[in-house]
Amino acid sequence: MNAPLGGIWLWLPLLLTWLTPEVSSSWWYMRATGGSSRVMCDNVPGLVSRQRQLCHRHPDVMRAIGLGVAEWTAECQHQFRQHRWNCNTLDRDHGLFGRVLLRSSRESAFVYAVSSAGVVFAITRACSQGELKSCSCDPKKKGTAKDSKGNFDWGGCSDNIDYGIKFARAFVDAKERKGKDARALMNLHNNRAGRKAVKRFLKQECKCHGVSGSCTLRTCWLAMADFRKTGDYLWRKYNGAIQVVMNQDGTGFTVANKRFKKPTKNDLVYFENSPDYCIRDRDAALEKQWW
Repeated sequence: MNAPLGGIWLWLPLLLTWLTPEVSSSWWYMRATGGSSRVMCDNVPGLVSRQRQLCHRHPDVMRAIGLGVAEWTAECQHQFRQHRWNCNTLDRDHGLFGRVLLRSSRESAFVYAVSSAGVVFAITRACSQGELKSCSCDPKKKGTAKDSKGNFDWGGCSDNIDYGIKFARAFVDAKERKGKDARALMNLHNNRAGRKAVKRFLKQECKCHGVSGSCTLRTCWLAMADFRKTGDYLWRKYNGAIQVVMNQDGTGFTVANKRFKKPTKNDLVYFENSPDYCIRDRDAALEKQWW
């Protein structure tokens, strides 16, 4: 190898570090990581210690989360299908979204919310399908209950969404909880809004038992709705997202414009206006040249 070429290879790792934006939410890399759980847990870049602990302890859950990345990414792309920025992913990033999410915009708010919702959905579904050792159907749905149509028996397999939410909160939020800055608080808020959105569409399904379908006895269970309902709901929240600023003590938000309402736990929040996606991003263009 001649000297000039050797020099390029010597400096290439530093150049790539300089040109590559900071990973927004590093567990998104799990979409492209195969092999054993140890290989996956040790090679997904940017996981904090708590996330790696959970990864090693629950490899089956990590596989479910990894499969779920493709699903919520597709949902994001569906919702943005008519927009200039359409939630497209970069091949080299294996499911990351390039430099766009470095800005604390409403697009970032949506992606964090839908990804958090996707984790809840993927884990809860895997629980019901018997794919996880640490959970199964909702153990609280037992015995007899009553609704507007009368008495019924809990039966079948109710989706254990509380487990899905609990694990998603522990895993997804772990990195943000280590940060004390405004962006970390924004991400935590939108992560929670995404989790709550999945539970919002939990519905009761029933089956009748009796002569000629008389429904003298009903067996019911709780089931998640199709993920599209969650995506549609979060899309409406994206369109109504509330711009905020940090409060004086740095522990929460206040609205940037006093004419707007204070955000609830279900709303999406953002700090910065979105860029004009019709204008060429010279930094992103330079980044692509190296790949």
